[in-house]
Amino acid sequence: MRVSYNSCRDRHCPKCQGVKRAQWLEKRFERLLPVEHFHVVFTLPAALHPLVLYHPRRWYDLLFQAASQTLLTLAADRRRLGAQIGITAILHTGGQNLLFHPHLHCVVTGGGLSLDGSRWVTARPGYLLPVKVLARLFRGKFLAGVQEAYHAGQLTLGGSVAALADPQVFRRWLDALYRQDWVVYAKRPFGGAQQVFRYLGRYSHRVAIANSRLLALADGQVSFSWKDYADDQRTKVMRLTADEFIRRFLLHVLPKRFVRLRHYGLLAGRHAAQWTRCRQLLGVPDVEPPVERTWLDRLREWTGQDLSCCPQCQGPLTRQPLEATTTAPAPVPQRRDAWCGVDSS
Repeated sequence: MRVSYNSCRDRHCPKCQGVKRAQWLEKRFERLLPVEHFHVVFTLPAALHPLVLYHPRRWYDLLFQAASQTLLTLAADRRRLGAQIGITAILHTGGQNLLFHPHLHCVVTGGGLSLDGSRWVTARPGYLLPVKVLARLFRGKFLAGVQEAYHAGQLTLGGSVAALADPQVFRRWLDALYRQDWVVYAKRPFGGAQQVFRYLGRYSHRVAIANSRLLALADGQVSFSWKDYADDQRTKVMRLTADEFIRRFLLHVLPKRFVRLRHYGLLAGRHAAQWTRCRQLLGVPDVEPPVERTWLDRLREWTGQDLSCCPQCQGPLTRQPLEATTTAPAPVPQRRDAWCGVDSS
């Protein structure tokens, strides 16, 4: 007997996006330039969380816009780098404890194409841009977008943010956010850009939690493992009521058709010619056409499981159309997995 997961194909499911995740990582590795890369993280302060939850699509878009424009603007400054850089940005909305914690991970090239397109400008070893300047510019761009939307009457304020409908309350709330230091993290990845992409790939095609972290469901409580970064990254077990667990998980469900993986600068699709120019300047050979592979091949590489062979005798399995069967298969008992339905067949 072998458990076979159904394919719900929902992008929030930790089981059904494995092949797409592998394909996405392959494309990222193909487009990597042979230069130093940096890992930059932009985090929204807790005071903004209620507003973000009330209008997630608007503020997630603004988060992408403010972070990318901050990096592109500072990198293009001749006093800094004077070049156009490449950025891959991935939205994360929570931490290990499933609480709401929106932040943006960016993989940034350590250099870029000069503004006149004539040469490649290399960043200083181990240094991209000043973190404090990044944080202040990001804060200004994001809050300017909040203020613009508020005064344009584009926000419907209710629930926990209903008090912000009062202009005086909104002004005091905004002033407090301007005075607060925002958190921006920037560091060169020790294992290179591929290590960062592999880390981000764990969350690129799912949200919140993986099945491997779920431990038990007993007495109406869900137990799962989590890493406490504030306590020397110790792995702990958290127990929540089923209702609270579901509430926390639903905090991370994305708006319909929202794109959480985006590319800017040299890595944007509309700048393909500039990316090709960078490869020429860096002496990178042309990319060979990828070998055509089926989803079975990708699943074999990703998980080590060969679905074309019997798991017992390793003999070949053949697929047969349903109408070719002479008798209906015997019914089998079914159970529900932590996330997807499974058939014991």
